[in-house]
Amino acid sequence: MNIDWTTFGLEIVNFLALLWILKRFLYKPVLETLAQRRAGIDKTLSEAREGEIKAQGLQAQYESRLADWGKERAKARSELDTEIALERSRQMQSLAKELAEERARNAAVDAHWQQEMQREMETAALLQAQQFATKLLGRLASPTLESRMVDLLLEDWAKLPDQQISGLRAAAEDPALAVRVSSAFPLDEVQRGRIIEALNHRLGRPVEVLFEELPGLLAGLRISVGAWQLHLNFTDELASFAAGANHVDG
Repeated sequence: MNIDWTTFGLEIVNFLALLWILKRFLYKPVLETLAQRRAGIDKTLSEAREGEIKAQGLQAQYESRLADWGKERAKARSELDTEIALERSRQMQSLAKELAEERARNAAVDAHWQQEMQREMETAALLQAQQFATKLLGRLASPTLESRMVDLLLEDWAKLPDQQISGLRAAAEDPALAVRVSSAFPLDEVQRGRIIEALNHRLGRPVEVLFEELPGLLAGLRISVGAWQLHLNFTDELASFAAGANHVDG
């Protein structure tokens, strides 16, 4: 087979020309189009990446703000819980103080009421005892018993301290003074004489003596020298006992 080198050379030239034409008028526009599309795609990808980065930044910022808000909420909740606990503690302390004061007031009222009740009961018991003693002594009272009480009173009269005697003598300095002797039963002449003699001796001068009967004395004597009074009788002794008991209770 013989090769026509001229034809072969022309074919090569035609092929190269075709390649140039294709590259010039076909491949180049296609490549430019592809390059433009690639550039557009790259731009889109770049914008997408930038958007993603911005989105990630926004997400991080949101998460950071969310975390900060969570911390602030936790802090506010903790402060609120602390304030509630403190307020509750203050309220409990105030309530406990009020309850303690109320209990103290109630205890004072109860104690006062109990004291009043006890005082009333003791007064009632004392009154009953006094009434019983008065009734009993009234049954025991007699001239014989009163005679013995006269002896006892004269014995006590002889043992009066000097200070009391001085007071009696000062009261008896009034010339118009009359000594009053009260008895539950009538006194005989002997008893009256003994009483007058004892009075004159102790008062340092003769005095007028008035005798009277007071059945309310039950038994015994009551001698009045001015403002001074000497007694040994059931009624006055019971009254002194009751007054002393009331004074101790008060």
